[in-house]
Parts: sequence; structure tokens; C-alpha cells
Amino acid sequence: QVQLAESGGRLVQAGGSLRLSCTASGRTFGTAAMGWFRQTPGQGREFVAHIGLNGGSAYYGDSVKGRFTISRDYAKNTAYLQMNSLKAEDTAVYYCAAKRGAGSIWSAEYNYWGQGTQVTVSS
Repeated sequence: QVQLAESGGRLVQAGGSLRLSCTASGRTFGTAAMGWFRQTPGQGREFVAHIGLNGGSAYYGDSVKGRFTISRDYAKNTAYLQMNSLKAEDTAVYYCAAKRGAGSIWSAEYNYWGQGTQVTVSS
């Protein structure tokens, strides 16, 4: 069992930066791929990024590629999403998720989810 808790979401101006954190409880963090998704009202969850077990195999959605960076710290059981050059269209609730095996762009493949953190980018 893994419990995830996101933090770091807030109101930020367009062009600014923000770092989201996702802290995991339980021993399985070290064996789980971590992903970030986001959701706006009335829309499905959009894939943002995922990172594999070794921390080096990161993959990004087209809308955030070059602006966002996913990372993980095994000592802290925490995954991060560094968001730079933020745009108004990045406004959403951001969720972190964990799954066994390799990372995936499909939300249905993730076993565990956090409660979400709101990011609002003002233009």
C-alpha cells in the first residue's frame, strides 16, 4: 500500500516557476514508477510526466516538454515536478500517482493517487 500527498500548488503569475512535491508513505516508493497528471473541470486527467525506478527514464507530455522536469529523491520518498515558464493553460489540479513496473502515460494504469494540489497561473 502506498499513500501519496501532493503539496506546493498555489497562485503564480504567467512566466513564473513552481515546484510540486509528492511524498509517499510505505516501502513501495522504491519499486514504483511515479507520474504526474493534471485535470481541469469537465476534462479527463491529462498526462504530464512520469519517471521510472532508476530516476533517469523521464517522459513528458507534449504540452509541458522543455518547461517541466520530473525528479525523485529516494531518501525522502518524494517525487517532484519543477514547472518553469508557466502559462495560463497550465492551470489545473495536479495529481501524483504511483504504479508498479514501468511508467505510463495512461492514468488507468496507476494504482495509487494523491488528493491533488491546485495550481493557478494568472495571465
